[in-house]
Amino acid sequence: MKVGDKVDLTIGRISRLGFTVLINREVEGLLYKNELYVKLAEGDEVVGYIKKLREDGGIDVSLQPIGFKKTLVENEIKVLDALKKTEEGFLPLHDKSSPEDIKYQMNMSKKAFKSSIGGLYRLKLIVIESDGIRLVQH
Repeated sequence: MKVGDKVDLTIGRISRLGFTVLINREVEGLLYKNELYVKLAEGDEVVGYIKKLREDGGIDVSLQPIGFKKTLVENEIKVLDALKKTEEGFLPLHDKSSPEDIKYQMNMSKKAFKSSIGGLYRLKLIVIESDGIRLVQH
C-alpha cells in the first residue's frame, strides 16, 4: 500500500481519536473523527484512501481522495450539484456561515467549502451574495 491508494474500509470501533478500520479486510488503520463529514457506524463498508503510513507501523486513512486539486474539483462539483437541485439556484451558505451549518448541509469542512466557492466565483459560475451563493444563469 502507498499514500493515495483507494481501499475498501470496514468501520470498526470508535476510539477517542476516531474509528478503527479494517483496510481491504486485512490490515487495521485509523480514520480520524475530526475529518468525518458523514455519519458512520460499526460495520459500515465505505471506500477510503491511504493518507499516511506512520513510522510506528500504523496506517491513517481518509474518506476523501488525497491531493488538493482532485478534492477541490470534486467539492466544486458537489456545490454546483447542490445549487442545481434548488429551485432558484441558491444556497443560504457563504464564507461567514458556521462550520456546523456547512458540515450539516454540504458534508464538507468550512475550509473546503470556502475553497470551492472561491474557485466557482473565479470561474464566474456563482455569485456571492450577503445571505448565500447563487448559480449564475447562462
